Amino acid sequence: MGSSSVLLRSSPLFFPRFSSTAIRRLNSSFCPPQSVIPASDQIRGGGGDFSWDDVVRLSQTRQHDDSSDLRGFFEKVTLCNRNSEKQCEFIPFVIDEHIVGYVHNGRFAHHLRRYKDVFAFPEDPSYGGNFGCHVALHPLLSAPEDRTEAVGHVVKCLGEDVIPGIRNELYPVTSSFGEPEFFSLERAAAPYFGIKAYGVHMVGYVERENQKYLWVGKRSKLKPTYPGKLDHLVAGGLPHGISCGENLVKECKEEAGIPRSLSSKATAVGAVSYMDINGYRLKRDVLFCYDLNLPEDFVPANEDGEVESFKLLPVTQVANIIRNTSFFKENCNLVIIDFLFRHGYIKPESLGYLKLLQSLRSGDCT
Repeated sequence: MGSSSVLLRSSPLFFPRFSSTAIRRLNSSFCPPQSVIPASDQIRGGGGDFSWDDVVRLSQTRQHDDSSDLRGFFEKVTLCNRNSEKQCEFIPFVIDEHIVGYVHNGRFAHHLRRYKDVFAFPEDPSYGGNFGCHVALHPLLSAPEDRTEAVGHVVKCLGEDVIPGIRNELYPVTSSFGEPEFFSLERAAAPYFGIKAYGVHMVGYVERENQKYLWVGKRSKLKPTYPGKLDHLVAGGLPHGISCGENLVKECKEEAGIPRSLSSKATAVGAVSYMDINGYRLKRDVLFCYDLNLPEDFVPANEDGEVESFKLLPVTQVANIIRNTSFFKENCNLVIIDFLFRHGYIKPESLGYLKLLQSLRSGDCT
C-alpha cells in the first residue's frame, strides 16, 4: 500500500480474491463431495472432544491416502471464508476519508446509532455499499486517544450480551498494515466493526532422519474460543504497540516455553488471509506466518495455561488430520497448508494446485 495520503473513497465495498462462493465452486470442481471420516469422528473434531489417541489413529489410518488429493484442503479454506454473499448487508466504517472497517447495517448499526456523541451515519454513497451511507466518528473525536476512549466506552456499555469475550486488549485500527493508527479498539470488538486484524502464527518443526515433524498443541478446554482444538505451535493476535517480531518472541515464551535465543531465529515466510461473515461479525484477518526449525531435543512447555499438551507428529500425518478431520482450529489449517506448499508436500502435479495456493489469500491481504 502507498502512503497514508492514498484515499479509499472510490473503493468498492471490498472484493476478496476468492469469495466463499468462489471457493465452494472450486471445491466442487476439484473436490467432489465425499465422506472422509465417520460421523462420530466429525462430531468429536467439531467440539474438541477427542484425545491424542484419536488424532494418531485417524492420521495413521489415512496415511496411505493419495497425497495429490486436495479436496480436504479446499474444504478447510472454505470454512474460513463463509457467507461472502452477505457482504451487501454491511456499510463502510470511514475515518478521515479512509475505509477502516465494515458494520452490519441492521443488527449492529442499530446499537451504534444510540450513541450519537460517538457515531454518525452520513448519507454519502461515494464509499460504496448498498445503503447510501457509512459509519463515521463524531467530528469532535479527532485525536486517536479520544477516539479510543469514546469507542471503548461504547463497547463496555454494549457489554457481553452484544460483544462477548471482552479481553481488555487493544488492536490498532488502520486502513492497511503499517499505516498510521486512527485509534485502538478492544480485540473482541474487531469483527463487529469489521476492522482488519493481524496476527503472528508460527509452525515449529523438527528434522529427524530426513523427515520433518511438527509440534502440535492441544488447546485448553477452558479457552473461550475453540476449546480442545489442535493448534500449530505458536499463534497470537498483533495488539497495539508491538512489532510482529517482538510479539512472536513473547508468544513463543508464553505458549511453548521457547527462549528468545531460539525464537529469534524464526523465519518470516509470508502471510495468509481470509474473510468470514458470521451473523453481524465480519472477520478480516491477515496472519503473518513464521517457520522455526527446532532442535531435536527441544520439548515445548506451556506457561500461560492456554495449551493443554503438545505432541510431535510427522508432517504427513498432520496433513492427513487437516484433510480428513475438523480437529484443528480453522485458521490454523490455512497456516499449515501454506507450510505444506512451501516445503514441497503439495506439488504442482496435484489437481487444483494453483487455485488452492491462491485461495490461501482470499481476504484483503494489505
